[in-house]
Amino acid sequence: MSIPCLSDNYAYLISDGSAAAIVDPSEHAPVLEVIEREGVRPVAIWLTHHHWDHIGGVEGILANYPSLEVVAHASDKPRIAKATKLVNDGDVVELGGVRAKIIHNPGHTLGAISYWIEEGDGVVFTGDTMFAAGCGRVFEGTPEMMFVSLNKLAALPPSTRVYFGHEYTAANLKFAAHVEPNNKAIAERIAKLSTPSTPSTIADERATNPFLLATSVDEFAQRREAKNNYK
Repeated sequence: MSIPCLSDNYAYLISDGSAAAIVDPSEHAPVLEVIEREGVRPVAIWLTHHHWDHIGGVEGILANYPSLEVVAHASDKPRIAKATKLVNDGDVVELGGVRAKIIHNPGHTLGAISYWIEEGDGVVFTGDTMFAAGCGRVFEGTPEMMFVSLNKLAALPPSTRVYFGHEYTAANLKFAAHVEPNNKAIAERIAKLSTPSTPSTIADERATNPFLLATSVDEFAQRREAKNNYK
């Protein structure tokens, strides 16, 4: 379940029966409201990276549920003081019968991770690494790291639903059409766009994400720089 936060963020609530995990709570009030409305019992917070607009609600949620497990990448321990479970690439976190595999995605930050639930059609929570038709800025890593991280996600099964951290889709598709003017899939996606636009799918991203369509690190870096300055 998606939970709009701040001006354009998404937190998510994953439920397995009565137990629930919270992904990237940027603020606590909307998350607590959904928890109460749905009648679920939160047991964990799963964080994709350390930026304030993804962890800002952690303390407020812990004030109400102090025993929650807080999951973060091992390298983020110095920057996420409330983290209680530190993970690395390939580790698994569990919520009842739900198993989420950790995919380390350095680039946006060095400790960025995604949570991949393989069951069924598949689900992945990508934070600010992969957006619908876009990707996060390269703040701490290198373009090569981000290029590799995105392609690691793109290698997931095409049916995998992609739950991303921000509602940037309209602007991302505008840029995608600018750099891929002959891409019919991008034009079709623009025509069908509605908000909230989460989730996407890996198939959607393979067809329309200009950063996945880049064929080299150099082309990715050029596109990422151009997006930084695109109006």
